[in-house]
Amino acid sequence: MKGYIYSKQDSLFGQREIVGFGEDDFFVQEIDRSLANDIIMKNHYSKKYYNATYIHLGVYVDSEIVGVLQYGYAMNPASQSSVVENTKIDEYLELNRMWIDDSAGRNSESRSIGYSVKYIKRRFPKIKWIQSFADQRCGMFGIVYQAANFKYYGEHDSIFWELDGITYHNSIKTREAAGLVGYKLLNDPKNKDRVHRSKLRQFRYIYFIDRRCIADCLLEEKPYIKYYDEEVVS
Repeated sequence: MKGYIYSKQDSLFGQREIVGFGEDDFFVQEIDRSLANDIIMKNHYSKKYYNATYIHLGVYVDSEIVGVLQYGYAMNPASQSSVVENTKIDEYLELNRMWIDDSAGRNSESRSIGYSVKYIKRRFPKIKWIQSFADQRCGMFGIVYQAANFKYYGEHDSIFWELDGITYHNSIKTREAAGLVGYKLLNDPKNKDRVHRSKLRQFRYIYFIDRRCIADCLLEEKPYIKYYDEEVVS
């Protein structure tokens, strides 16, 4: 089928697996988890990867990797039914991390997202919807998701903590999670003066692969927020 990229070897069932989607000069394709994590740690503003990702896509321009998209579970993996009723834990995804180099060119973010959605539709047919959050630090309030036909479901404020250039969500600092390295670092009295708190706006977007799920969404869809809206940015 046009646009889909297939593995070079046949699977156990005698057919080659889909590993990506795109065009000769711009495409997304599966990459190894360790490579994806390394690129994210070096380039993403958070400077860390998320352990619950399980789909790792490289963004390629002229066969050179210029970005990464990582999909997986939400921070609370079982929270899906509070967003869309009748959704099982393996029937949704969250875009946990995305970084694309400026060299990829105009519209590369929305194009990459769109191609990744087409890949997911075929490679993971159980997935019914995809959620992502645009962070205030990225600017323009998620316009890349608007260009990729995601629906907008409002904003909320989230607390983040920064230590030594690494960003942590508030849940890492506040929950009793002694086994988490981030929890220990953020609450270590020795680091008290080096930990910085910030409150940032986050904008929720959802793409419904199975459009029947729209009726089960417990959130109110809202008009797209615009980066040039004076009431928004004042």
